[in-house]
Amino acid sequence: MVNFVLVAGARLGAWAWDEVVPYLRAAGHGVHPLTLSGLADKRGVPAGQATHVQDIVAEVERRGLRDVVLVGHSYSGIPVGQAAERIGDRLARVVFVDSSVPTDGESFVSAWPDGGAAVEASIAENGGFWPLAPAAHYDGEGLTDEQIARLVRGSTPHPGATLTEPAVLAGPLGELPATYILCVMPGTEPDDAQPDDDVAELLNSKRWRLARMDTGHWPMFSQPRELAQILLDAAVE
Repeated sequence: MVNFVLVAGARLGAWAWDEVVPYLRAAGHGVHPLTLSGLADKRGVPAGQATHVQDIVAEVERRGLRDVVLVGHSYSGIPVGQAAERIGDRLARVVFVDSSVPTDGESFVSAWPDGGAAVEASIAENGGFWPLAPAAHYDGEGLTDEQIARLVRGSTPHPGATLTEPAVLAGPLGELPATYILCVMPGTEPDDAQPDDDVAELLNSKRWRLARMDTGHWPMFSQPRELAQILLDAAVE
């Protein structure tokens, strides 16, 4: 048995994993979906990047978890990758679900084409938060209208500092046992269906594995059973 700690991306909370959790529990594993500070049911709690890292570490320590598979989706790959270092021998594997990966000294928005200027301006204009995404943001991602409505309804503005503050890594990320799940919609041009340069470099490590899903960026909604199976497979690598 392993213990999955599931962390969804920006604007989302533990609720985003509701359709994945039953498959993992049915396989006999511990499953702990986590809401990060400032989001969903923890809305209003001040948060920076270090806060989100500590949220994850504290959940593992509070529950006394071992054989931990940390799972980070989208933005949450940044704090999950840092937390994976900090839980030491409690870690079994870290899984990045179509996510960003942390680089020491760099933030979530550092690698954006404009260096994050547009996101930072949006945060400044919205009281320190990254505002909600409109329904159209989720078009073309393999989601039904009902799934898009759930995403829009359940989302909360995201604490801006968590997106702009830098990650802090103690060692090379490639030394961690990891699986990267790349989500690509069918019909995507071949050049657009490859991991970005940072992930591609990490995949050169003998400890990293690549898995692919034929769906969009929110597989916990569009393909929860298939995502659960990849997580289960990753847990025994």
